[in-house]
Parts: sequence; structure tokens; C-alpha cells
Amino acid sequence: MSYTLLAVFLVLAALGVPLAVALGLGVIATLLVFDLPLDLVPQSMYTSMNSFLLVAVPLFILAGNIMAGGGISDRIFHAAEAVVGRWRGGLGQVNILGSAVFGGISGSSVADVASLGQIEIKAMTDHKYPRDYAAAMTMVTSTLSSVIPPSILMIVAAAAAGESIGAALAGGIGPSVVFIVSLMVLNYVTAVRRGYGEVSRTSLRAAVRSIAVGLPALGGPVVILGGIFGGFVTPTEAAGLAVVYSLAVGVLLYRDLGVRAIPGMLIRSGVSTGTVLFIAMVASAASYIFTIDGLPVRVSTAVAEVSDDPTVVMLLLGVVLVLVGTVMDIIAAILILVPVLMPTALAVGIDPIHFVVFLVAALSFGLVTPPVGVCLFATSYVSRLPIERIARASRPHYLIMLVALVVLAVVPQVTLWPVELLTDRGVP
Repeated sequence: MSYTLLAVFLVLAALGVPLAVALGLGVIATLLVFDLPLDLVPQSMYTSMNSFLLVAVPLFILAGNIMAGGGISDRIFHAAEAVVGRWRGGLGQVNILGSAVFGGISGSSVADVASLGQIEIKAMTDHKYPRDYAAAMTMVTSTLSSVIPPSILMIVAAAAAGESIGAALAGGIGPSVVFIVSLMVLNYVTAVRRGYGEVSRTSLRAAVRSIAVGLPALGGPVVILGGIFGGFVTPTEAAGLAVVYSLAVGVLLYRDLGVRAIPGMLIRSGVSTGTVLFIAMVASAASYIFTIDGLPVRVSTAVAEVSDDPTVVMLLLGVVLVLVGTVMDIIAAILILVPVLMPTALAVGIDPIHFVVFLVAALSFGLVTPPVGVCLFATSYVSRLPIERIARASRPHYLIMLVALVVLAVVPQVTLWPVELLTDRGVP
């Protein structure tokens, strides 16, 4: 059954059928071929959506849209520029820090490119950075939103795995630091060796003013993540808090967001949510077929024949996840692969939170690579550069991301230590 489903799905996807539709048709075709009741499809789709945890997804999407239109992203950028813009390669570091702060509120990589992208690329090119390098930095740093809590992808993956969303979000902190430090080192070395960029000469008075104006925007992650890890709010309630906070800052404080713009944001957020959750609904039906067909057991057996060492298995899974992420929508990949690969990880003693966080981080690599990287296409649109040129300029960044993924696979404590520190789950 699993092979029939995958064959139909891959053929339809290759013909250009939208992935969610192709997967749904693959499920229906499999049920018809093996004479199983078709009512399994609506039952599993409904059950997958009957979850309070998934309410966080549309709320964080809405928060990202509000930030993009409420002047928050501008203040984040200028505050970061005031802090690190005065050193060689400083605007590249601003790009990284801006994406990190933005991701700490919105949880969306695409929203990062859409809101901060034009500001970052213009500022870098104005200060003598090559346009393709500025675009590459903007694109790659957007992936930070996929691992920095409150990542939408992390919420979806934790829900699919049946694990604590709070623990998964905490697990994203360590990998975020690894990615941020790696990208900062790469940017500094590149800027020094190639002479990229002019030093941003900002007076102390102007720097203090930029930081003061940006404090409400910079305070977003503190309020949201402090509420989650302090035990004051659940992740879902934190998503609502992100919306309220973004509205309060954008409408009442900065006053860059008019009331008339809010209905359009609601519509765009609804469309994005519908896309994400429709994929989740269809993937739940596919996961049901994989389970009753015993695909997870067969995968576990095949991997066990290669090695039962957790580190080796994580590296093998990493190769699979990176390859899948480059050719498949990341939400669909998460929802299909979690029930298939999770039993394999557990069988060799890999911590489930380590697996969930690593899965999201590895699949996120596909957001910025051809042929289906949505952040790659978004950056091409924002920068007005062809995707081939951006991808070529991003090769050093791809390499450093892969090195960081190896570190995450080999050193589980990078992921698990914040979980132990910030939640009551503990680490076995």
C-alpha cells in the first residue's frame, strides 16, 4: 500500500499537480486498489485538525503579517544596526540578528524574507556589499525562523510526533545559537577577506535613539518566550499573545499600521493557514496508510541492518532529510516523515525531542535550495535577481549550514540542554 501511495504521489507531483492534491489522490487511489473504505479519508482528516495545539499556527502566521506591515521589522533592523553595524561586515551581522529577533516573534521564514528582505538588501548594497551576496545572506538567515522558538514548523512537527510543543521549542534554542554563530563567523571572514561593505558610522546618540525606539519590537521575543518557558502561557496562548503584542506595538505605539489594513492581513493569513492545514489534513490520511501497512517497521529494520549506533543513524537520517527537503514542501515532508522515521529513531535510543528538532533543522535546508525552495523564490522576487545567481552566491552558506547540521546530529546536548533547563521534561 505504501509503495502504491508513494508512486501515485510522485507521478502526480512530477506532472505539476499541487503536492497536497497529489498526496490526497494517492491516498484515494490506494484505498480503491486495496478495497479499503473511503470514509477513512475524512475521518483521519477531521481527527488531525481536532487539536487545540494547531490553533497556534494561524495565530503566528497572523503575527508575522502584522509585523511586516506594522513597522516592527524596520525598527528591529535599525536597532540591530546600531549594535553591530559599526564593525567590518557589520551589516551582514545585522542581517543575521534581525532575522533572529524577527523569528522570535513570527516563527515564519517566508515572512522574514518578505518583511526584512528589502530593507536588508538595500542597506547592504548601499554600503558596498555585492547584491548577490546581500541576497544570499538575507535568504539563508531566514531559516533561523524555522528553528528559533516559536517556530511554526517546530509546532507542527511536535504535534505530529505527539511530543511536548514547549519542549520542542526549547530544543530549538541550542541549534539556533549554532546557526547564528556559524553564519556570523562566515560573514566576518568573507567580509574581511573580500573587503565587503563599508563600516556604518553611527553616532552614539543616534545608536542609543535607534535602540530605544526599537526596544518594544525587540521585547516581543522576551514577552512571548518568557511566557512559554516561565509557565505563564501555553504555546497556543503565546501565539495569541504574539498577535496582541504585534497589534499593540504596530497600531498604538509606532502607528505605522492602519486599521484599514487589518482585514487584508486577516485574509492573507487565512489563505496561508488554509494551505498549511490542508496539507496537514491530507498527510494524516497518508500517515494512517503507512502505519497500517507497516512502513515504519520496515524502515527501522532496514536502518538497523546498517547500524544501531544513534550517531550513525542520525547522520543517515540527516542525509535523507536534506535530500527530501530539497524536492518537497517542508510541511508535507514533516507530516509524512515523522510517523515513518520516528520509530526508527526511538528504536536506537535517540531522544524524541532531539529527533524532532533535528528533523525540522535538516528539512529547513530545503527552504533555500533549488528546485522548490520557497525562501529562494521569495528572495529572488525581493532582490530582483535570478535564482541561479542567488544559489551560486549561497554555496559557502550551504556548506556552513551542513557543517552545523552535523554538529547537531553528533552532539545531542546542544539540543537537549535547553530542554532540561527550561522545561520540567528533563533529559533521559
